[in-house]
Amino acid sequence: MGPTFPTRIMIRSALRLAPPCVLLSLSLGTVLGCRSNDDSRPAKTESAQTWSPDKLTSVRGVPATDIEALIQQKLNGPKVPQIDDDQWGHTKRLYKLYGNNPLWLTSDGLHQKRTKALTDAILAANTDGMRMDDYPIGALAQAIGALKQTKTPTADQLATADVLLTASYTSLGEDLLTGQVDPRTVVGQAWHVNPEEENIDSALVRNLRFEQLDKALATMRPTDEDYAALAKQLQNYRVLVAKGGWQTVPSSGNVKPGAKASPALLAAVRNRLAAEGIVAAASPNTASMISSVQRDSGSSPNVYDHALAGAVALFQARHSIAVDSALGKETIDAMNVPAAYRLGEIAANMERYRWLPRNFGTRYIFVNVSAFRLEAFDSGQKKLDMKVIVGQEYEDKATPVFADSMETVVFRPYWDVPPSIAAKEIFPKGPAYLASQNMETYQQGGETHVRQRPGPKNALGYVKFLFPNDYNIYLHDTPNHELFEKDVRAFSHGCIRLEKPEELAEWVLGWPADKVEQAMKNPPDNKAVKVPQKIPVYITYFTAYTNNGQLYFGNDLYNRDDKLVPIMMAAAFPKKNVVDAVQALRRIASA
Repeated sequence: MGPTFPTRIMIRSALRLAPPCVLLSLSLGTVLGCRSNDDSRPAKTESAQTWSPDKLTSVRGVPATDIEALIQQKLNGPKVPQIDDDQWGHTKRLYKLYGNNPLWLTSDGLHQKRTKALTDAILAANTDGMRMDDYPIGALAQAIGALKQTKTPTADQLATADVLLTASYTSLGEDLLTGQVDPRTVVGQAWHVNPEEENIDSALVRNLRFEQLDKALATMRPTDEDYAALAKQLQNYRVLVAKGGWQTVPSSGNVKPGAKASPALLAAVRNRLAAEGIVAAASPNTASMISSVQRDSGSSPNVYDHALAGAVALFQARHSIAVDSALGKETIDAMNVPAAYRLGEIAANMERYRWLPRNFGTRYIFVNVSAFRLEAFDSGQKKLDMKVIVGQEYEDKATPVFADSMETVVFRPYWDVPPSIAAKEIFPKGPAYLASQNMETYQQGGETHVRQRPGPKNALGYVKFLFPNDYNIYLHDTPNHELFEKDVRAFSHGCIRLEKPEELAEWVLGWPADKVEQAMKNPPDNKAVKVPQKIPVYITYFTAYTNNGQLYFGNDLYNRDDKLVPIMMAAAFPKKNVVDAVQALRRIASA
């Protein structure tokens, strides 16, 4: 229903980076710090919600009433630095629930195990691609260090440490649960999934009650396998960037496999692919091709041979470029996106995962617009996987990000043409066009509308799936199945066309294949069938994701990374003072 537009891959301007040694120090330090805290001993069986703060009379000789009074005084005063108003509100409500009782103290001082669990989690936020300067790390290090270095702490020192720990807990917890950045504040994200902000307080209380706080904190982050895989790739790319990333590949025109090319270009391409860990033998077909070429000892050093072309094909597939094995402009441009920007993309997409609910439901549908894919899950198992066609690269046709519940399946639907489409694309072509497309007009509200009758030409195909939403987006069949052969599938007005609509209908309704086929191909027309149980549908936009453990960079169709990635760069490249504060907290917390 529209022309094909090539994916735009833009070369970003030079990025300001932390010194490589600082970046590598923080990356490896955090990873090693986490590993050193692993406890391989069997844990005792405990109820998940058994912890409560000690009822204190004194802490190392300091009256508990003095500490509680100072905690209340601090809560009534200015908020802790690096903590925003929302997080400060969560902190106050958490203390109120416990009667302003200290939450991190025992009669001997700091609750060592719980304090260690929290500081470890804060330090590990770096592996989640989160900005470390959003937490009062320096103040925490100073407050914890002061208590560890003195035998006679003051009430103010104890109260200060307790409030800092609680504020850090609420801040980290909220960030893990809903993200550090409000998507509504980032231009162009079109992200309309409810972050479930109203549940933050209950989640913070529930997790604080876990006896094993380290495990409770771990459950706050997304548990999706893709998120964990992105976290691993984040560390890999940090090391890669610290080593200098990759060199620029010179422009090449459009070199096809078997054609002559300069040795410098071919060497640059090989080095670029090696930097990303791409090997030509990643698939059986490619492997056999390489073996054949390797047996041919007549290869020339200035020929773009099929072995290298096979590796380029893998690069194209992993970067959502039409796979033709040629060294064209789009492929070279993608190779020359800086490693630092790719690292920022990984951090940005981890943030997008944090913008989603923690529980998708038992049965749900997950669409990644950028990857042109739909997946359906039941009880944690993937049941369906298919290609989709999404909205074109225009503001009024881009597919938004949102979530809703599927309620109805309509077989042999009419297509009620939206007035804007009818005015621009239908009516100007005249009555003959309407007749050729099996369309008819009707009057409603004093205005002339147009709809397409059910049949083989119907733009919605033989079935559509409705999940009522504010954007008039739905899933549907299409008569243009040849478009699924395209690598970049952005052709619609915003709705999502399905490669295998009959399979989705079978799964959604629980019908056998023959019953679905009967409903799709035979009257009655416009037959609506209620879904037995509503199914959550998540329309998402991830430009970095994994598939079978392999990292892919999808199409930034709507240029949404351009605004989000720079914001997340502070997470990818922490400044030296942040690195110093992190290292200080790690030393003090481990002492």
